[in-house]
Amino acid sequence: MDSNTINLRDIKKMRLERHWSQEQLAEMSGLSIRTIQRIENGENAGLESLKSLASVFETNITDSDKKEEIEQIRKEEEYVQNVKGFYGFIALAILSLVGFFILALFDSDSEGWFLFFYMLIFYALALGAAFLNIFDFFGENWKRKMINKKYKKN
Repeated sequence: MDSNTINLRDIKKMRLERHWSQEQLAEMSGLSIRTIQRIENGENAGLESLKSLASVFETNITDSDKKEEIEQIRKEEEYVQNVKGFYGFIALAILSLVGFFILALFDSDSEGWFLFFYMLIFYALALGAAFLNIFDFFGENWKRKMINKKYKKN
């Protein structure tokens, strides 16, 4: 794919950058307004529609691979579920630590405080591990920054 090729999914962005309405794009391309709407909503386009749009935008247009899009959506959903789980874990940690703190306050000996600090350390370690796993703290961006820093790349 050359640098002058755009993805079919960028049609709406390109149309808006030019301040065109869907009606104007339909008229210039010879397509129906409904076809423009379907394409902008992510539906596939036929070869003739692709050629018409490419001509109007003076570029090459490709239709994206639906499998890649579905895989990306799945990854995004999985990430959102992981973040929600992490926030739920934080809520659980806070509630249980409040309970252990109250228990420690009313305990006559030091067992309650020992239990509170034990749970505090446990939750701190567990939340730290979950944070590093979910948010990919040492991911590709971090790796790239370290390599660029070490070898003075820009």
